[in-house]
Amino acid sequence: MKRDIHLSKKITKEITKETTQDPMQAVQSDSIDSPPHSEQERMQGSLFGEILDWMLMPLLLLWPVSIGITYLIATSIANEPFDRALEDRVTVLAQQVKEYDGKLTAQIPYSARDILRADDIDNVYLQVSGPDRELLTGDSDLPLPNDEDQPVPWSVLLRDERMRNADVRIAYTYVNLQKRPQDNTEAAPRYALVQVAETLDKRQLLANQIIKGVILPEFIILPIALTLLWFALARGLSPLATLQEHIRSRRSDDLSPIDPHGVPEEISPLVRSLNEMLMQVSQSIQMQKRFIADAAHQMKTPLAGMRMQSELAMRQSDRNEIQRSLEQLSKSSESATRLVNQLLALARAENQSSQAIAFDLIELNELARGVLQDWVQTAFTRKIDLGFEDVSHAVNIGGNATMLRELMNNLIDNALRYTPQEGRVTVRVAADVERELAFFEVDDNGPGIPANERTHVLERFYRILGSNTEGSGLGLSIVREIAQHHHASVDIFSNPRSHDPSMPGCLFRISLPLVQASHLDNTHKA
Repeated sequence: MKRDIHLSKKITKEITKETTQDPMQAVQSDSIDSPPHSEQERMQGSLFGEILDWMLMPLLLLWPVSIGITYLIATSIANEPFDRALEDRVTVLAQQVKEYDGKLTAQIPYSARDILRADDIDNVYLQVSGPDRELLTGDSDLPLPNDEDQPVPWSVLLRDERMRNADVRIAYTYVNLQKRPQDNTEAAPRYALVQVAETLDKRQLLANQIIKGVILPEFIILPIALTLLWFALARGLSPLATLQEHIRSRRSDDLSPIDPHGVPEEISPLVRSLNEMLMQVSQSIQMQKRFIADAAHQMKTPLAGMRMQSELAMRQSDRNEIQRSLEQLSKSSESATRLVNQLLALARAENQSSQAIAFDLIELNELARGVLQDWVQTAFTRKIDLGFEDVSHAVNIGGNATMLRELMNNLIDNALRYTPQEGRVTVRVAADVERELAFFEVDDNGPGIPANERTHVLERFYRILGSNTEGSGLGLSIVREIAQHHHASVDIFSNPRSHDPSMPGCLFRISLPLVQASHLDNTHKA
């Protein structure tokens, strides 16, 4: 009894170790090994902060640009009225330039001179020079213009210069002194130059006042805009927070779909993806529960037989009866071992669906021949003719050699179990180059499989009623799982080489894609 309990615990531990690699446990394992929740959120960043950054960075970058543009516009606006006033001054001064009897004078009354120079902020400079640029009146250090073209009389021009270590704005014009001669002869033109200059302090003051009037309100508006932006983002992202709270409030075993009603359009794809993941996890857990329940049910028979035989052997005193009980105990132990191995093989095959499978270039003839050699002694013991047919050329496929050996072993084992003594089992490798397919076939002349049962025998733990052959119903399920990982198909036919109607036999055909060595991707995701 103690041995039975110990074996049961050992088997259950091995099955659980192989079959509990489901997505929910992976998530739990990741959560154990992952950083704390707050630290993980800091590592991942914030969607709210990222959106805010992308909105604020252009705003903060454009703000100094707008200040610069505002300064240029303010300077231009400030120059216009002062330039007009400067033009008026130079025009008034030019009107005072007269020539009497060949003598040039600029009779500027003191009142007019005071008006021209009146300014409590800027310095104003005057200059009147004759045709030969001789100074008539005003400031002698006022720079002269560099006009190369013919002057246009009474046309007021503006220019910027530097005078007495200060920037000045100068308005100047030319006064035509030429009079038409009595004899209408052409005379050389004579021009007097009149200039009025002023410093730029008042202009700068006005420009600064304009900038202050524009910038200061921005300092008030900007915090208000940032506050409104903050609340707008918080309001816009509130559905995400609601969804987060809804998911957190669910029980850990609640895998029902998330209600998509009331979710914004932008979050709908995320909710659909979560619902698809929840459905897959739910299916995986249900499949695992069914697998464990079926495995536990199948383990009851050999374990019960082992317990019964061990108790019977303990009560027997006849050595022959004890020997018989021990033989039965050995058979039950062998059956339990084979069942556990098949359960583990099936669990490994199913778990490969979420893992990367290393694919190598495999020569199918060589692989099948090596697997077949392991069954020669079993076939000889059961008095079954085990044959092998291959092709003369290499048949290359891409696959996992370990998994394909498991597939071949299960097909050959299944054929040998259902073939009677003096029967025949043939393993065959073929290829169809035009269709780019390789074939692995196993046929026998046993009782065969009815057409209406052929889709069911690939299901786990399924046994045909009336079958007296020992088996667990897992071998063909393993074949189907491995074939799916290799993009191969499993077809079941009656054996065309069997001529006994009572023994139609069975033909299993695995169709795999042919590949070239140069085209093989070394890593395949199932």
